Amino acid sequence: MSQTDPTRQILIVEDEPKLASVLCDYFNAAGFGTRWLADGQHVIEVIRATPPALVVLDLMLPHRDGLTICRELRAFTTVPLVMITARVEEIDRLLGLELGADDYVCKPFSPREVVARVRAILRRSARPPVSAPSGLSVDEARYNAALDGVELDLTPVEFRLLRTLASSPGQVFSRAQLLDHLYKDNRVVTDRAVDSHIKNLRRKLQNVRSDSELIESVYGVGYRIDLSGRPGA
Repeated sequence: MSQTDPTRQILIVEDEPKLASVLCDYFNAAGFGTRWLADGQHVIEVIRATPPALVVLDLMLPHRDGLTICRELRAFTTVPLVMITARVEEIDRLLGLELGADDYVCKPFSPREVVARVRAILRRSARPPVSAPSGLSVDEARYNAALDGVELDLTPVEFRLLRTLASSPGQVFSRAQLLDHLYKDNRVVTDRAVDSHIKNLRRKLQNVRSDSELIESVYGVGYRIDLSGRPGA
């Protein structure tokens, strides 16, 4: 496959030339094409003109920082995004993921690990949408979901929560199990965070189907999704 094939093209946005060169070499050796930008000034226009398969984006960049770029990207594209940074403060990790990044890597890192993570993200993105007779559709490639044909305005965490529940209809997931799927970094949160996200997700589902309660609470255990959509209390 040609390295210029857009389905194998990785855009690397990194202001350290040596690091960018190493990443390009590893991606090229793995069969990917690469393009490198040394600052954040032209990232948006480049992606609009020639959408890559995935973006590797440094957090700290000249002219425009990675979080600002991530926010703008998510306003018009679902292109997979891996953020890289030397800063490990929890707020940066939280903002990076909540703005729609697919993964987060802290410096120093192994280039092989970055390539492996990119491969995993692209495999997930290539999967077809998961649909159910209930009218619920979960599209991993576009990172969105719809109920009865109405697109749901979900945060990344709410999407991962719905995707996990919908992957095994009727199965009861404990809060601990759901937490394992919700956050991709190693932040410390209580299991009650799940309750808050469940509440918001239920509200968005019921905005579409007000006479049904798709997500059931199982007292003392956790939650499950009922695709038959029983009437709510």
